[in-house]
Amino acid sequence: MFIVKVEQSLIDYCTNQVSKYNFGKRNTANGNQDQQLTGIIGQSAIMQLFGLGKVDGEHGFDNGVDILFNNKKIDVKTMGRTTDVKPYYTNNFLKLQDYFETEIYIFCSYHKTKKEVTVCGWITKEHFVLKRRYYKKGSTRIRSNGTSFKTFADLYEIDNKDLNNINSVEELKLQLMQI
Repeated sequence: MFIVKVEQSLIDYCTNQVSKYNFGKRNTANGNQDQQLTGIIGQSAIMQLFGLGKVDGEHGFDNGVDILFNNKKIDVKTMGRTTDVKPYYTNNFLKLQDYFETEIYIFCSYHKTKKEVTVCGWITKEHFVLKRRYYKKGSTRIRSNGTSFKTFADLYEIDNKDLNNINSVEELKLQLMQI
């Protein structure tokens, strides 16, 4: 895992994008503005690491492909948190996004108070399908700190320990070039 500090200018840009465009284009579970903002911040932070600018909502729905790198379709998945990420933390993935033509997932967490994106790791869709756990809508999930929540949609979970570990953007790019 590695951490990327998010500049206030990027947060402001992403806030403006979410206020102008609805990034939830699914049939259900589109996320509220705060959840969409978290995703757009995570995606934009990763795009900048790859020299690809920032999310631009004017281009419309991206079919789940946030980045094209080494001819691979990559989806950046970002969860909002108020704690530092731990190796045993879990990442959520909505089942209704499973049909997208994505080939690779990069899982991130956005620390809302520290304004940091932790790049937790990456995984191919093929390996994600083998390692993920499924939870039906309405299931009660218990977090590592003992709190719980009911799932608002069918979802999959994958732990950070099940992702390909990276310690820098250079290492991430190198690993992605090898697949």
